[in-house]
Amino acid sequence: MRLPARTLIPLLLAVPTLLAIAPATAQSPAATTLHVPSADAPAAASSTADEVDLKDIRRFSRVYEVVRQAYVKKVDNKTLMNAAIVGMLSELDPHSEYLDKAGLAQLSEDTTGQYSGLGIEVIQTEGHLRIISPIDDTPAARAGIKPGDTIVKIDGTLINPQNVNAMFKRLRGKPGTTIELTIVHANSTQPVDLKMTREKISISSVRVHEIEPGYAYIRISQFQSDTASDLERKLGALITKDGAPKGAVLDLRNNPGGLLTAAVSVSDDFLDSGVIVTTRGRLPDSNMSFRAHPGDLLNGAPMVILTNNGTASAAEIVSGALKDNHRALTMGQRTFGKGVVQTVLPLDADHAVKITTARYYTPNGTSIQAEGIQPDIPLAQLSVRQADKAPALINAEADLPHHLANENARAGKTSGTYGAAADARLATRDYALSQALNVLKGMTLTSQPAAHH
Repeated sequence: MRLPARTLIPLLLAVPTLLAIAPATAQSPAATTLHVPSADAPAAASSTADEVDLKDIRRFSRVYEVVRQAYVKKVDNKTLMNAAIVGMLSELDPHSEYLDKAGLAQLSEDTTGQYSGLGIEVIQTEGHLRIISPIDDTPAARAGIKPGDTIVKIDGTLINPQNVNAMFKRLRGKPGTTIELTIVHANSTQPVDLKMTREKISISSVRVHEIEPGYAYIRISQFQSDTASDLERKLGALITKDGAPKGAVLDLRNNPGGLLTAAVSVSDDFLDSGVIVTTRGRLPDSNMSFRAHPGDLLNGAPMVILTNNGTASAAEIVSGALKDNHRALTMGQRTFGKGVVQTVLPLDADHAVKITTARYYTPNGTSIQAEGIQPDIPLAQLSVRQADKAPALINAEADLPHHLANENARAGKTSGTYGAAADARLATRDYALSQALNVLKGMTLTSQPAAHH
C-alpha cells in the first residue's frame, strides 16, 4: 500500500449495502474542515439568498403535529424525528443516508468483509430492492441470483415503498437462519422463490491463479481495506511459483465497489506513473488528485479487464484508471455508472450521516456518473455449448492409413488437441473469460520484439 497516511479518509465508493468506512484520523479532511454543530450550539448566520422562510418552518411544525396527533396509531417523537432526517437525506440521491448504531456496525463489518447474511448487494430504487450483484461463493451466488434481478417479496411479504427500509434490514440475520426471497430475474416477468440460509460471510476479495501456462487470472470481488495488500501477496506468490506471466486478465465483473483508497492502491499496483483519479466537490478537501508511483507488479505485461453492468463505483475507478492510462484493454459490457463519492460524517458516538460530497473523474477528465465506462471491446452476454456431432473416423493426415511419419516427431509428443479441448471447456464455462484470454494472447504476440535472422 503506497498511499500517504492523510489520504486514508472515510471516502466510500460502492452501492449502499456494501459501503465500508475507513476510520477518521486526526489528519482526515472530514474531521478538520467540516464541523457538525451540537443540538445546543448557536445557529450559524444564514445566507439571505437562501434563507429558510418562517412559513416553511411553521408548515413543517404543523405537519409534525398533525402526524403525531391524528395518525391512525401512536408514533413517538423520536421515531418521527428520525423519519424526518431519513426522508431529508433520501431525497438527495440514492446513496446519502442517515446511519444509526446498527448502520455504523454494518459499515464496520463491510470494511473487513465479514458479516452474517446472504452475500448480496442491493440498492433501494423507487421503493424496490434491485440487485447489483451477488458476492462470489455466498448463498446468493449459489442460489443463482444475478445482477439486475429485483426482490419483490421477502418471506412472502410484498415489498413496497412503505416497508422497503424494514425489508432491506431483514436480508441480514444470524447465521443458520433461513429466508425466502421472491425474485424477478432481469428480462423476465415470472417470479421465482429462492430459499436460502444465512451464513457468516468472510470474503476474501482477491483470487489469483494461472488460467493457462503463462497467463494470470486476477479476480477482485470488492474493494476492502486489505484488498491491495492481499493482491500484492497473492500475485507475488504466483510469480514466485510460476514466473512472471506474459499477460493477465483482471476480472471486475459484478464488483460493487468499496473503499476509494483500496481502488487507488490496486490501480497503483499496475501503473508506473500517471493520474489515477481526481475528485471534486464543494468542500476544499473534497478536491483531490491521486497519482501512481513507480512499480508495476506485472512489469508492463499486457492486461485485459473484464467488466459488466455489475461493475460499479470503486471498480469503475480501477477500470477507468487503467483504460485511460493505456495500461489495459477493457472488455465486456458498459459499467454501472456510479461516479460519486460518499463521506461518513459522525454526529456522535452512535450516529452519522453518509452523504455524497464529490464527483470523481477518470484520468482523462471524464465523469462516468449515470453513464458508465464503455468497454474498448464490447461483448454480449452469451453462453456457449458444444455442438453435438457424430464421431469422425478421419480428422487429420495422421488418421490416414500408411501416412508418412513426421521426421522431426519426438516419441511421446502429443498431437496438440489438448489445447483445443481446454479452450472448449473454458468457452462453455465462461465465454467472456475465454474471449478475454484470446485477446490477451494476441496482445502478447504483438508486444513481443520481432526476431532478427
